[in-house]
Amino acid sequence: MAEEKSNALSSHVEMKKVWEFLGILVVTTIIWNLPTSCFGIDGLTVVQQRIIAIFVFATLSWLTECIPAWATSLAIMTIMCVTVSKNAFGIFKSDGIGELLDSKEIMASFADPIIMLFLAGFILAIAASKSGLDTLLARNLIKPFGNKSENVLLGFLFITGIFSMFISNTATAALMLTFLAPVFAALPANGKGRIALTMSIPVAANLGGMGTPIGTPPNLIALKYLNDPQGLNMNIDFMHWMAFMAPLVIILLIVSWRIILYFFPFTQKTIQLKIDGEVHTGWRMWVVIITFIITILLWIIPKDITGIDTNTVSMIPMGIFAVTGVITAKDMQEINWSVIWMVAGGFAIGLGMNGSGLADAAIESIPFGNWSPIIILIISGLICYFLSNFISNTATAALLVPILAVVCRGMGNKLDGIGGTSTILIGIAIAASTAMCLPISTPPNAIAYSTGLVKHNDMLKVGLTSGIISIILGYILLYFIGQANFIG
Repeated sequence: MAEEKSNALSSHVEMKKVWEFLGILVVTTIIWNLPTSCFGIDGLTVVQQRIIAIFVFATLSWLTECIPAWATSLAIMTIMCVTVSKNAFGIFKSDGIGELLDSKEIMASFADPIIMLFLAGFILAIAASKSGLDTLLARNLIKPFGNKSENVLLGFLFITGIFSMFISNTATAALMLTFLAPVFAALPANGKGRIALTMSIPVAANLGGMGTPIGTPPNLIALKYLNDPQGLNMNIDFMHWMAFMAPLVIILLIVSWRIILYFFPFTQKTIQLKIDGEVHTGWRMWVVIITFIITILLWIIPKDITGIDTNTVSMIPMGIFAVTGVITAKDMQEINWSVIWMVAGGFAIGLGMNGSGLADAAIESIPFGNWSPIIILIISGLICYFLSNFISNTATAALLVPILAVVCRGMGNKLDGIGGTSTILIGIAIAASTAMCLPISTPPNAIAYSTGLVKHNDMLKVGLTSGIISIILGYILLYFIGQANFIG
């Protein structure tokens, strides 16, 4: 009987997704075929209208998740190649429809230098896990925090946050939760200490990702548009980003520490901590350690000194680990390719907006220059925060950042009052990472919830309080640093 109910529910969910997808196709088709005059953009071409329709398709598909997010991104690139590129089907090409895109550039969205940087993060994480370097670091980093329960909690927050700066927050959360098993054995079964420690992992994993460009996909998406030579061309490198965001992460982790203790105080004052895990010895471990050090140093040292940029540095660990056998073909299957496809799909949308001239047409037709920079900052942050609690923060950033890059260009120097364009786009990265109210909000939340120790209400209390305070503090710091022209 239970199995029949499960099958019926599964069938209902599948049918719901089918109807949602068909509805999205109808809406997209209508927008695709509307008269261009309906959009209120002077001189709108047929190609630009198709880009708008594709954008609507992407937005609705990512929001409803009627098809997997990576499938949406792949569909975006496919539709663009066959309908708005120079190599599109003949029925989609005719005189006077507007500037067609280069199909090679659309396909190159998947091989963008930022994608290589993202891949490097995955590769480093796999190498650290295989060699036991992650366990070795966790074991030694927790020692300075002693045995006092509150300090152990702070230690887990900091270690998780630091790991999440360089390793996928999902992998970090999974790793750190395994270290909690011996800790739980020393805590009362009915105390709040177990909830506090469990909640510390997703909170720190989500916030820690803001610290470096490779920490989380929204960072890379924002960086892509901030550094685009054909666009904003701000030349924000790895160290530039980290010099601002890493101190912010430290502040937010301390704030979250106090929030978690407020909701879930420890009844036991001390914890005897022991982190178990296999640490491999031999030359491959040294290869991993030395490569980590070299890669991070090259990311941190300015390009003016080394002559090599952040994206190119990302190729070094991939090349070394492949040649030395640290990473094998089987390991490559562990890379979350679906997330990479999502990022690439967002880049393709941005290419379509700019390459078709849609961005310029929108800037000329919509009086962005008359809008208040503060209003744009607040509204964009709230929209990002809200959406990221329900859909992937990568998908949210992929949708919002290309639009906001257009808006910022249209406002010209008017954004100087809030620190420039970087305040808006980096603000999106902050808002995306602070959205952690629900078990579905982020993979680390889902992993913590799956332990059975954390309830919906627990996650909502900590996630909402920590998230709102974090986004406020992040935006305040963005404003003042922007005033000092550090990132703007």
